Amino acid sequence: MKLYFAPGVCSLAPHILAHEAGIPLKYEKVDLKTKQTESGRDFNQINPKGYVPALELADGEVLTEGPAIAQYLGDLKPESKLVPANGTKERYRLQEMLGYINSEIHKTYSPLFRDTTPAEVKAERKEYLAKRYTLIDNILAKQPWLLGDGFSAADAYLFAVTRWAKGVDFDLSRFPALSAFQERVAARPAVQAAMAMEGLIKAAKAA
Repeated sequence: MKLYFAPGVCSLAPHILAHEAGIPLKYEKVDLKTKQTESGRDFNQINPKGYVPALELADGEVLTEGPAIAQYLGDLKPESKLVPANGTKERYRLQEMLGYINSEIHKTYSPLFRDTTPAEVKAERKEYLAKRYTLIDNILAKQPWLLGDGFSAADAYLFAVTRWAKGVDFDLSRFPALSAFQERVAARPAVQAAMAMEGLIKAAKAA
Protein backbone atom coordinates (compact mmCIF):
# COMPACT_ATOMS: atom_id res chain seq x y z
CA MET A 1 0.00 0.00 0.00
CA LYS A 2 1.10 3.56 -0.62
CA LEU A 3 0.21 6.74 1.26
CA TYR A 4 0.23 9.96 -0.74
CA PHE A 5 1.08 12.82 1.60
CA ALA A 6 2.31 16.39 1.83
CA PRO A 7 4.59 17.39 4.73
CA GLY A 8 2.84 18.77 7.79
CA VAL A 9 -0.72 18.70 6.51
CA CYS A 10 -3.56 16.45 7.67
CA SER A 11 -1.98 13.40 6.01
CA LEU A 12 0.41 13.42 8.96
CA ALA A 13 -2.33 11.69 10.98
CA PRO A 14 -2.52 8.44 8.97
CA HIS A 15 1.27 8.58 8.60
CA ILE A 16 1.53 8.53 12.41
CA LEU A 17 -1.02 5.72 12.66
CA ALA A 18 0.89 3.54 10.22
CA HIS A 19 4.00 3.90 12.38
CA GLU A 20 2.02 3.32 15.57
CA ALA A 21 0.50 0.10 14.19
CA GLY A 22 3.65 -1.11 12.49
CA ILE A 23 2.04 -1.16 9.06
CA PRO A 24 4.67 -1.04 6.29
CA LEU A 25 3.57 1.54 3.73
CA LYS A 26 5.22 3.08 0.74
CA TYR A 27 5.13 6.88 0.80
CA GLU A 28 4.97 9.37 -2.04
CA LYS A 29 5.07 13.12 -1.52
CA VAL A 30 2.63 15.36 -3.37
CA ASP A 31 3.15 18.99 -4.35
CA LEU A 32 -0.27 20.41 -3.57
CA LYS A 33 0.32 23.50 -5.71
CA THR A 34 1.32 21.72 -8.91
CA LYS A 35 -0.66 18.54 -8.14
CA GLN A 36 2.38 16.50 -9.10
CA THR A 37 3.64 13.53 -7.14
CA GLU A 38 7.29 12.97 -6.34
CA SER A 39 7.53 10.45 -9.19
CA GLY A 40 6.02 12.93 -11.65
CA ARG A 41 2.47 11.60 -11.79
CA ASP A 42 -0.58 13.84 -12.04
CA PHE A 43 -2.09 13.55 -8.57
CA ASN A 44 -5.54 14.49 -9.89
CA GLN A 45 -5.49 11.20 -11.79
CA ILE A 46 -4.91 9.38 -8.50
CA ASN A 47 -7.35 11.39 -6.40
CA PRO A 48 -9.70 13.64 -8.40
CA LYS A 49 -10.41 15.56 -5.18
CA GLY A 50 -6.89 16.93 -5.48
CA TYR A 51 -5.90 16.73 -1.84
CA VAL A 52 -4.15 14.35 0.53
CA PRO A 53 -4.23 11.92 2.18
CA ALA A 54 -4.90 9.21 -0.35
CA LEU A 55 -4.14 5.57 0.33
CA GLU A 56 -3.51 3.26 -2.61
CA LEU A 57 -4.65 -0.19 -1.51
CA ALA A 58 -3.09 -3.52 -2.44
CA ASP A 59 -5.77 -4.11 -5.09
CA GLY A 60 -5.08 -0.75 -6.75
CA GLU A 61 -8.13 1.05 -5.42
CA VAL A 62 -7.60 4.43 -3.77
CA LEU A 63 -9.17 5.33 -0.45
CA THR A 64 -9.48 9.02 0.42
CA GLU A 65 -10.52 11.17 3.41
CA GLY A 66 -8.40 11.09 6.54
CA PRO A 67 -11.00 9.69 8.97
CA ALA A 68 -11.79 6.80 6.61
CA ILE A 69 -8.10 6.02 6.05
CA ALA A 70 -7.43 6.20 9.79
CA GLN A 71 -10.13 3.61 10.52
CA TYR A 72 -8.99 1.39 7.67
CA LEU A 73 -5.43 1.32 8.98
CA GLY A 74 -6.59 0.72 12.53
CA ASP A 75 -8.77 -2.19 11.45
CA LEU A 76 -5.80 -3.80 9.70
CA LYS A 77 -4.08 -4.06 13.07
CA PRO A 78 -6.79 -4.38 15.73
CA GLU A 79 -4.18 -5.34 18.29
CA SER A 80 -2.82 -1.77 18.06
CA LYS A 81 -6.10 -0.55 19.61
CA LEU A 82 -5.93 2.63 17.54
CA VAL A 83 -9.58 2.19 16.64
CA PRO A 84 -12.20 0.32 18.69
CA ALA A 85 -13.90 -2.71 17.17
CA ASN A 86 -16.63 -2.17 14.60
CA GLY A 87 -20.16 -2.19 16.00
CA THR A 88 -19.16 -1.13 19.49
CA LYS A 89 -20.25 2.04 21.25
CA GLU A 90 -16.57 2.97 21.51
CA ARG A 91 -16.25 2.88 17.72
CA TYR A 92 -19.09 5.34 17.37
CA ARG A 93 -17.42 7.57 19.95
CA LEU A 94 -14.30 7.53 17.77
CA GLN A 95 -16.33 8.46 14.70
CA GLU A 96 -18.03 11.19 16.70
CA MET A 97 -14.68 12.69 17.65
CA LEU A 98 -13.18 12.32 14.16
CA GLY A 99 -16.22 14.12 12.76
CA TYR A 100 -15.87 16.93 15.29
CA ILE A 101 -12.18 17.43 14.53
CA ASN A 102 -12.85 17.31 10.80
CA SER A 103 -15.72 19.77 10.63
CA GLU A 104 -15.16 22.03 13.61
CA ILE A 105 -11.37 22.29 13.88
CA HIS A 106 -9.69 21.15 10.66
CA LYS A 107 -11.93 23.16 8.34
CA THR A 108 -11.84 26.24 10.56
CA TYR A 109 -8.11 26.55 9.94
CA SER A 110 -8.49 26.68 6.15
CA PRO A 111 -9.36 30.42 5.77
CA LEU A 112 -6.65 31.34 8.27
CA PHE A 113 -3.98 30.16 5.83
CA ARG A 114 -5.26 32.23 2.90
CA ASP A 115 -3.76 35.67 2.30
CA THR A 116 -7.01 36.76 0.65
CA THR A 117 -9.08 36.17 3.79
CA PRO A 118 -10.11 39.56 5.31
CA ALA A 119 -8.73 40.33 8.77
CA GLU A 120 -12.19 40.46 10.32
CA VAL A 121 -12.99 36.99 8.95
CA LYS A 122 -9.75 35.61 10.36
CA ALA A 123 -10.58 37.12 13.75
CA GLU A 124 -14.04 35.53 13.69
CA ARG A 125 -12.59 32.15 12.68
CA LYS A 126 -10.08 32.30 15.54
CA GLU A 127 -12.86 33.05 17.99
CA TYR A 128 -14.83 30.11 16.60
CA LEU A 129 -11.76 27.88 16.87
CA ALA A 130 -11.21 28.92 20.48
CA LYS A 131 -14.73 27.81 21.40
CA ARG A 132 -14.16 24.42 19.79
CA TYR A 133 -10.81 23.98 21.50
CA THR A 134 -12.39 24.82 24.85
CA LEU A 135 -14.45 21.64 24.61
CA ILE A 136 -11.35 19.63 23.71
CA ASP A 137 -9.35 21.20 26.54
CA ASN A 138 -12.06 20.28 29.03
CA ILE A 139 -11.96 16.66 27.87
CA LEU A 140 -8.17 16.47 28.08
CA ALA A 141 -8.17 18.02 31.55
CA LYS A 142 -9.94 14.88 32.78
CA GLN A 143 -8.14 12.15 30.81
CA PRO A 144 -4.86 11.75 28.89
CA TRP A 145 -6.41 10.98 25.49
CA LEU A 146 -9.57 11.98 23.69
CA LEU A 147 -11.28 8.62 24.17
CA GLY A 148 -9.92 7.84 27.60
CA ASP A 149 -6.75 6.04 28.65
CA GLY A 150 -5.51 4.85 25.25
CA PHE A 151 -4.01 6.70 22.28
CA SER A 152 -6.32 6.48 19.26
CA ALA A 153 -6.78 7.64 15.69
CA ALA A 154 -8.59 10.71 17.01
CA ASP A 155 -5.50 11.79 18.94
CA ALA A 156 -3.31 11.53 15.85
CA TYR A 157 -5.77 13.68 13.88
CA LEU A 158 -6.09 16.31 16.60
CA PHE A 159 -2.31 16.53 16.95
CA ALA A 160 -1.78 16.93 13.20
CA VAL A 161 -4.21 19.81 12.75
CA THR A 162 -3.38 21.55 16.02
CA ARG A 163 0.26 21.82 14.92
CA TRP A 164 -1.01 24.49 12.52
CA ALA A 165 -1.81 26.94 15.33
CA LYS A 166 1.66 28.48 15.35
CA GLY A 167 1.56 29.06 11.59
CA VAL A 168 -1.62 31.14 11.84
CA ASP A 169 -0.67 32.96 15.05
CA PHE A 170 -3.27 31.20 17.17
CA ASP A 171 -2.25 31.12 20.84
CA LEU A 172 -2.65 27.71 22.47
CA SER A 173 -1.33 28.77 25.88
CA ARG A 174 -4.89 29.44 27.11
CA PHE A 175 -5.57 25.72 26.69
CA PRO A 176 -3.16 24.07 29.15
CA ALA A 177 -4.52 20.55 28.82
CA LEU A 178 -4.41 20.74 25.02
CA SER A 179 -0.87 22.15 25.09
CA ALA A 180 0.27 19.31 27.37
CA PHE A 181 -1.46 16.85 25.02
CA GLN A 182 0.48 18.21 22.03
CA GLU A 183 3.75 17.71 23.88
CA ARG A 184 2.73 14.21 24.94
CA VAL A 185 1.91 13.16 21.40
CA ALA A 186 5.04 14.75 19.95
CA ALA A 187 7.18 12.68 22.30
CA ARG A 188 5.82 9.34 21.06
CA PRO A 189 8.45 7.40 19.05
CA ALA A 190 6.03 6.64 16.21
CA VAL A 191 5.12 10.32 15.93
CA GLN A 192 8.75 11.36 15.87
CA ALA A 193 9.44 8.78 13.15
CA ALA A 194 6.60 10.07 10.97
CA MET A 195 7.55 13.70 11.48
CA ALA A 196 11.21 13.00 10.73
CA MET A 197 10.25 11.20 7.52
CA GLU A 198 8.25 14.26 6.46
CA GLY A 199 11.14 16.58 7.29
CA LEU A 200 9.26 18.32 10.10
CA ILE A 201 11.90 17.49 12.69
CA LYS A 202 15.44 16.19 12.49
CA ALA A 203 15.78 12.44 12.66
CA ALA A 204 17.21 11.17 15.92
CA LYS A 205 20.81 9.98 15.62
CA ALA A 206 21.43 6.31 16.23
CA ALA A 207 23.21 5.55 19.50
